[in-house]
Amino acid sequence: MTKIGMRIPSKIGALGMDGLAEWASQIGLDVIDVPKYDIEVKTVLEKYGLEVGSIDGTGAVGSTKLLSKNETDRAEAVSALKSQLTEVSELGGQIIFICLVPEDPNQSRASSFDIWKETFPELVKHAESCNVYFALEGWPGPAPTHPTIGCTPEMWRAMLEAIPSKHFGINYDPSHLVRLRVDYLRALEEFGERITYCHGKDTEILPEELYESGTLPATFGTKYAFSEGGWRYTIPGQGTVDWGKVAVRLEKFGYTGNVGIELEDHRFWGSLEAEQNGIIKAKEHLQLYFK
Repeated sequence: MTKIGMRIPSKIGALGMDGLAEWASQIGLDVIDVPKYDIEVKTVLEKYGLEVGSIDGTGAVGSTKLLSKNETDRAEAVSALKSQLTEVSELGGQIIFICLVPEDPNQSRASSFDIWKETFPELVKHAESCNVYFALEGWPGPAPTHPTIGCTPEMWRAMLEAIPSKHFGINYDPSHLVRLRVDYLRALEEFGERITYCHGKDTEILPEELYESGTLPATFGTKYAFSEGGWRYTIPGQGTVDWGKVAVRLEKFGYTGNVGIELEDHRFWGSLEAEQNGIIKAKEHLQLYFK
């Protein structure tokens, strides 16, 4: 059975691992996605009957030297990530969340892909030996260049063909696909067998803002946080995504992993109470379909 959990928002994170785990357990969450996983984190989660979900890999949110053109920097990043895979495996963790954003935001995706093809086979072989799985995040990266590799079907297809191992898979987050105008259900049908994790996040398309700036980021600022103009991220149930259809398709592919709520919604941000309310509302919507 698919379990529901959360990535840790800032105000909830300020409670400390013990405080946030206690609260998560009280509202009925099952798993926590963590920025690092060590024996202290494992002990706290077990204390409250929780499991670890995904674990952020080196450079997971932001720049990473894994795509650096400097071979020395790249080799050091590979070594560090291999060590993390080993440590996570020894503690029983299995899912490594990774976002492949180059240090240089002007580096082309084609160039990054060429570097990735040289870098990642070694890492995936190590993941196989440790029995851990990469979950490739599809955030496009910062505007205006959006340099992340692994955020569209075109790139997924090329990457999954280059590394056919199921230890290299996709973190399915339909919110990114919706903002990119990619059919999130068709993508799920095509790549369902390679999904290793799922994020519970949604996107609302904003018609007026879309008219004003099209698919470009707004020139003079956005009306909402977690937005670039014609769209805004929301909690599940308040955007475009049909989570019932997502659940049916994940089930068809035999997905038994977790759905980690990623809270990026301006209406549920800025205070502890707001974040907790957002997580609860997201959980209530997702559990209609996943539990």
